[in-house]
Amino acid sequence: MQIQGHFELQFEPVREAFAALFDDPQERGAALCIQIGGQSVVDLWAGTADKDGAEAWHTDTIANLFSCTKTFTAVAALQLVDEGKLHLDKPAADLWPEFAAAGKASVTLRQMLCHQAGLPAIRQLLPAEALYDWQAMTAALAAEQPWWTPGQGHGYAAITYGWLVGEMIRRADGRGPGESIAARIACPLGLDFHVGLADEDFYRVAHIARGKGNQGDEAAQRLVQTTMREPTSMTARAFINPPSVMTSTNKPEWRRMQQPAANGHGNARSLAGFYSALLDGSLLEAELLNELTREHSLGPDKTLLTQTRFGLGCMLDLPGVPNATFGLGAKAFGHPGAGGSVGFADPERDVAFGFVTNTLGPYVLMDPRAQKLVRILGECLQ
Repeated sequence: MQIQGHFELQFEPVREAFAALFDDPQERGAALCIQIGGQSVVDLWAGTADKDGAEAWHTDTIANLFSCTKTFTAVAALQLVDEGKLHLDKPAADLWPEFAAAGKASVTLRQMLCHQAGLPAIRQLLPAEALYDWQAMTAALAAEQPWWTPGQGHGYAAITYGWLVGEMIRRADGRGPGESIAARIACPLGLDFHVGLADEDFYRVAHIARGKGNQGDEAAQRLVQTTMREPTSMTARAFINPPSVMTSTNKPEWRRMQQPAANGHGNARSLAGFYSALLDGSLLEAELLNELTREHSLGPDKTLLTQTRFGLGCMLDLPGVPNATFGLGAKAFGHPGAGGSVGFADPERDVAFGFVTNTLGPYVLMDPRAQKLVRILGECLQ
């Protein structure tokens, strides 16, 4: 396997570990970028990007980063908080009056961002095409009754986070959440990151497909079994309502929409660059960065049925929990995306890390491929 890109010699073991991913015949394409103090020390890519394995992964290949998107969305929302256009602790219904229905009059943006709003799923089964209808989805969530008392416990809002936080951004900023993220984050930093991708960029997008044969860890198996056996459960509804959620990633409609929980498209460079900008203060004042990365939710996740720890729109490290640690320092913060992509920062080492793959693994939260790369990185930094 030919590995493209560059790396500093100190990090040759990381390059070797990246190359070793492709010893697995199922591994198709991937990219890795590591920045320290804002400087790229590793920037690698390899493999194939298309459905048939004929097209090489290029320097400008981008992929659906799934939930890696959530932290970009949180940062855009916090910038609006800084501008006085959004408020973390005022009722969301002050800005979105319809949202007050069904016992949600006191739910706040903060609760939405840290998965305590009680709205990870919609009970009523929606048609597949509702996924692409912003008005339909936000109206359904405005009418929805919380699954638990907001503020008492947390449950990961895998996809509803995008409509909840996205609608707050849209109302406060007067433009779509993807446009807001582009104007506030991607364009000023020169990041190749898009929530709502232009058709002319479709040719650069890696085709996403699942690996076969690997059942994943206990957490992954529990999630799959619950979704299959209890289709009306909150966990199942969170992932299969609308039913198109799990099957849409390669569709043009999915790429075009602005779904800021799950359809950000970018590369490893854009993830590392974003986290470098958080570390150096380019995106948020210290007080709001502290809010982003301060522990808000900890313990059993009502949706994912595993232990999680969240700040505002970012996952915080749980060092003792194998699937919930980034694998570097205990103060690391960031976000994994479904199937293996991840972006995170370790403030203690001034490290920003981005890994992108188009071969979806079956894990919940962190994927062992990324964790292995991080472990080797840690050894290089000693």
